Amino acid sequence: MNVPEKDAADALVEAALREDLGDRGDVTTLCFVPPNALGHARMFAKEPGIVLSGLEIAQLVFNRVDPSLQARLTAKDGDSPVPGASILEVEGRLAPILTAERTALNFVQHLSGVASLTRRFVQTVQGTSCQILDTRKTTPGWRLLEKAAVAHGGGTNHRRGLHDAVMVKDNHLVAEHRIPALRQGIERVRTTYPGMIIELEVDTLEQLDSFLTLPGVDVILLDNMSLDQMREAVRRRNAVNPSIRLEASGGVTLETVRGIAETGVDFVSVGALTHSAPSVDVSLEISATGPA
Repeated sequence: MNVPEKDAADALVEAALREDLGDRGDVTTLCFVPPNALGHARMFAKEPGIVLSGLEIAQLVFNRVDPSLQARLTAKDGDSPVPGASILEVEGRLAPILTAERTALNFVQHLSGVASLTRRFVQTVQGTSCQILDTRKTTPGWRLLEKAAVAHGGGTNHRRGLHDAVMVKDNHLVAEHRIPALRQGIERVRTTYPGMIIELEVDTLEQLDSFLTLPGVDVILLDNMSLDQMREAVRRRNAVNPSIRLEASGGVTLETVRGIAETGVDFVSVGALTHSAPSVDVSLEISATGPA
């Protein structure tokens, strides 16, 4: 994990454990498991085709509950293990292993779900030059980790937030949509934030035509266009300004993404990667190894 992702993981792990333990702790384990009992646990995938993500966060959970636990990764994020193969192993006192179990699994199951769904989208457009992008439709607080999971699945990260790229959408244009005003806005960005990507959204080909001649535009987003409209948008872009990249967006599914990619657009952004990815089936098998 890089530093921003680790900071995000630290904060989420702290919040998740606080949510689970409350002010009394793990009362079941406190009352039923001898404090000196030792144990071994292994985490493993139970279904095929999973792409792993969140393993380092699971390791962090075990270490945060009890720093004396020996949590060892036997796979890495981005791997696709065969069902039953160990991906993480833990040894030490049984009580903290049990306390950390569900929180650790929650991170791996959700983030691996994001990575696994992303891999399916990436594989579906294989052979085209199109890249699969994520969006800002992320779980609040989880954005950096979910975007890392998209990368583990082979996808490409769009902007991380409102701070690192410009995206002028239709709701921004409600206030001012005239071309001279857009030129001034682009110039302000270029002066104040040099090097920042500027993207404009269009929902008609006529709007596309007017934006293709604007200096300083890096990407144009084609919002909810038909395949025929996208093909025509690519043709017009190639004729007027081939340096501008085109992104398609709007209700993209595994069934439709291949056709969209084949229109010649450069990117397809898919909100479902993060807002609709199902958790994968990962389990933790625990065994007692004796008293301390």
